[in-house]
Amino acid sequence: MSEKNKRIAVCTRKTKETDITLSVNLDGQGKNKIDTGIAFFDHMLDGFARHGLFDLEVKVDGDLEVDSHHTIEDVGIVLGTAIKKALGDKAGIKRYGYFILPMDEVLVLCAIDLGGRPYYRSDAEFTAERIGMMDTEMVREFFYAVSYSAAMNLHFKMMSPGNNHHMAEGMFKAFAKALDEAVSYDPRIHDVLSTKGSL
Repeated sequence: MSEKNKRIAVCTRKTKETDITLSVNLDGQGKNKIDTGIAFFDHMLDGFARHGLFDLEVKVDGDLEVDSHHTIEDVGIVLGTAIKKALGDKAGIKRYGYFILPMDEVLVLCAIDLGGRPYYRSDAEFTAERIGMMDTEMVREFFYAVSYSAAMNLHFKMMSPGNNHHMAEGMFKAFAKALDEAVSYDPRIHDVLSTKGSL
């Protein structure tokens, strides 16, 4: 892939609540440098980058003295925006991706459509309020923010629930694998995979 065709995007977002700089390379090797101030969230984003083979850098200065909400939701907004920007016109990509990921006793399915219409659905139900310093309800808020800012359909099915850490980590890794498939090129697709002619 030539240098000019590399799918890389850098996005920033600065509000009274967060100051975020994020870069993503959809054709990377899983290299990452992440500092959100929330160790468990950093761990989840590290898994996303490594297993999706996306190069990812995230630096956040957030109002963690309030709680984790603004930081995690805003990172979702910026990541989704960066994915959308890096994809460009989406010509040649598979558009759809799915993955069923086992993590010990947990089995999670993730399915994605990069068709330009945002929608989020998940049946994952956590039994703990928090994992480390990350509220478990923020898993939904993060993926909801990604799906809407990237204009993607994003679905999760928790086929076998279990340990809350495994459930959350399984979702981030399954998302990575499904997204890697959806953004990958198919040599048989010369334009965009849509009857509308654009995505």
